Amino acid sequence: MSIGQMMKHRKLGLSDEQAVDMYKTMQKARKFDERCFLLQRAGKIAFHVSGIGQEAAQVAAAFALEKGKDYFLPYYRDYGFVLSVGMTITDLMLSVFAKAEDPNSGGRQMPGHFSHKKHHIVTGSSPVTTQVPHAVGFALAAKLKRQDFVAFATFGEGSSNQGDFHEGCNFAGVHQLPAIFMCENNQYAISVPLHKQIAGSIAERAAGYGFPGIKVDGNDVLEVYRVMKEARERAVRGDGPTLIEAVMYRISPHSTSDNDMLYRTKEEVDANRSKDGLPKYRQYLIDCGLWSDEQEAELEERLKQEINEATQYADQAPFPLPEDTLRHVFAEDGEVR
Repeated sequence: MSIGQMMKHRKLGLSDEQAVDMYKTMQKARKFDERCFLLQRAGKIAFHVSGIGQEAAQVAAAFALEKGKDYFLPYYRDYGFVLSVGMTITDLMLSVFAKAEDPNSGGRQMPGHFSHKKHHIVTGSSPVTTQVPHAVGFALAAKLKRQDFVAFATFGEGSSNQGDFHEGCNFAGVHQLPAIFMCENNQYAISVPLHKQIAGSIAERAAGYGFPGIKVDGNDVLEVYRVMKEARERAVRGDGPTLIEAVMYRISPHSTSDNDMLYRTKEEVDANRSKDGLPKYRQYLIDCGLWSDEQEAELEERLKQEINEATQYADQAPFPLPEDTLRHVFAEDGEVR
């Protein structure tokens, strides 16, 4: 690494502690993801959809936004993102075990459908891309109320072909709203490769809606942070939305119900695994003198303990009561109708 590349995080306004925290959060998301695969294969949980290979862009984006101020509408692979903005491993474990204490939905939704009012994570819906027009609504509220928060939505490249994406972007562009849209282009819409989904560029679509589109290496933590930070500054200045296409690779199968070897090869996956942003960023921190093998071993042990405790807690926590099925569906006595 050249002298000019050393300490790039400081030039971007990140402290050494923040730079290390980003890595720790990436590892936490990865270890949670790996544990969920084991739990599903052991029959302890029913289903898991993975974000392995996408943590770099997720965590970088979260650190560029403002917790407690901005509003977040993540999609179902965004474990790195939601852990960065305040959710805990226990929160996520309660979700995958579908327990009553699950802060996302009280055990009603599939894993990955995030929701947490305290952390400004807006309830996600199962049809893909519905979060884009929802984010636009939050951005419209920010403009009408003259408040300096932004709405941030993520989605896969397959979702960028849905009508919700186009309608949301068009409305945001017309009204110059403080919204940031980040497409996590992981090369596959379930089993459909990118070249069979999209003939052109996702980022270049933004020009048709009248705002900037930026294509970025989604494995480069600091470059995603830089682009996101600039997009947020642009939004709060009143200069409108930004579309970011973060290019990455979905290392894992689409979900635990998917056999990805039916539509791609092990050689392809291994070739893309070598581009994984997590070990690349670890090496950057080592080169900067901010990380070591001893710290790595200590982190792994701490995360193992945290995940073990969260797994045990969620496994033993009570399921929702049958009589609570209609709670939050219909108004109850004493509630404002």
